[in-house]
Amino acid sequence: MGNANTTATPDSVTIRPEEAEFFADLAKDWWNPKGKMASLHQVNPVRLEFIRSSVDTHFDADRLSIRPLEGKNALDIGCGAGLVCEPLSRLGAAVTGVDAAAENVSAAAAHSKAGGLDIRYMAGEVASLDIGTFDLVTCLEVIEHVADKTAFLKDVADRLAPGGLLVLSTPNRTAASRLLLVGAAEAVGYVPKGTHHWDEFVTPEELEALLSDVGLEVTERRGIAWRPSKGLCLSDDEALNYILSARRA
Repeated sequence: MGNANTTATPDSVTIRPEEAEFFADLAKDWWNPKGKMASLHQVNPVRLEFIRSSVDTHFDADRLSIRPLEGKNALDIGCGAGLVCEPLSRLGAAVTGVDAAAENVSAAAAHSKAGGLDIRYMAGEVASLDIGTFDLVTCLEVIEHVADKTAFLKDVADRLAPGGLLVLSTPNRTAASRLLLVGAAEAVGYVPKGTHHWDEFVTPEELEALLSDVGLEVTERRGIAWRPSKGLCLSDDEALNYILSARRA
């Protein structure tokens, strides 16, 4: 498959140019666990824990297997520099990563090549790319950055193969997230200033309704919370962030 770095011309309007530019500027620092994207490195194991559990349940996979996605293909939408693509590849999937920023795609391709991983990366709108459908689609911390959430989710749903699994995560729109994820986190430098726009956050109920509108039903939903004894972890507390799995209704 190769580490292709392919750019397509968008024919839809879900990507905000200013959002793509903002994250493109962070590309060179994406893989630094103590850099500007440190928060993603900290939450990534929690997201991957949920993905693995969802894969095992949805595909009736062997929970002891180190490659439960062997023989399946996976798409990560809004892949950044590949923090999720690389673990999915190691789980056995043939992985495609798509991002709005060509700079992120370049950084992702270089990192995966250095690690000996065969991952296809492409830049552009997912709707405009001729990439087919996938057994697993992941879309993590992306929907809060898109201009037209309904159109975007339709594009996401169109990439799901029959019997496919979607995993999606996003911040919740609550008073707590406004105070902590936007105010405090940016003030202390935990995330770069301008990362989050609170009024674009989506509540779990709103997201479930949007997914239903494009023919998907949620199968599981968990909060991502911080606990003094555990750090970031899966939780019943959805006040700050949540992650869900979905399939065709």
